[in-house]
Amino acid sequence: MKKLDILAMGVHPDDVELGCAGTLLAQHALGKKCGIVDFTKGEMGTRGTPELRLKEAENAAKILQVEVRVNLEMEDVFFENSFENKQKVIQQIRYFQPDVVLINARHDRHPDHKRAADLANEACFLSGLTKIITLDAERKEQLPWRPRLVLHYIQDRWQNPDVVVDISDFMAQKMEAVKAFSSQFYNEESSEPETYISSRAFFDNLYTRAAEMGRACGFAYAEGFVSSKTLGVKDITHLY
Repeated sequence: MKKLDILAMGVHPDDVELGCAGTLLAQHALGKKCGIVDFTKGEMGTRGTPELRLKEAENAAKILQVEVRVNLEMEDVFFENSFENKQKVIQQIRYFQPDVVLINARHDRHPDHKRAADLANEACFLSGLTKIITLDAERKEQLPWRPRLVLHYIQDRWQNPDVVVDISDFMAQKMEAVKAFSSQFYNEESSEPETYISSRAFFDNLYTRAAEMGRACGFAYAEGFVSSKTLGVKDITHLY
């Protein structure tokens, strides 16, 4: 078992980079151990190949300085919120025992995001049930584990965040991690078909979105998250 403080999950390689890379960098700077689990290889994407996406994900992970990145190799676009796939996610949660899990948006342009959000959210709860049995790589029974907090990062469609994280000092590094997926995003040298996310406008909007997320709290840039439960603190002075 490799204990992590924060585990970020995304259905496609690059979801985590777009949605919460700045938060992972900020937490790493505070000494927290972070990791990433990708559900698919993004093999149905118009541009690039599954092999290239895996290499890009590896490069992005180095930029984000995460402890580990795992790909569960579910079927892109056609994966289901099934018993088998929930077990795969539960195994990762029980192995890494994260206190906080960051997952896809529940409402977004890409239908995979909602299904992945539901799958991950359910797995986080089920992972705490003692009568659900999962085995680790050595075929040993895993202990139950339920994360203390599950947050949905905000993706393409705007949502009013329940909490925002200041990433002002890490915006440039976040964008470097996004750029690691050169097959997917704006690249003036690419000869592949243009897609919704490969335009210069989409790339530039990442700065605009982060600035808008941070504005209300006086942050230059921020990432926003939505919670399905009420959030509370013991020290009110920690709130902005």
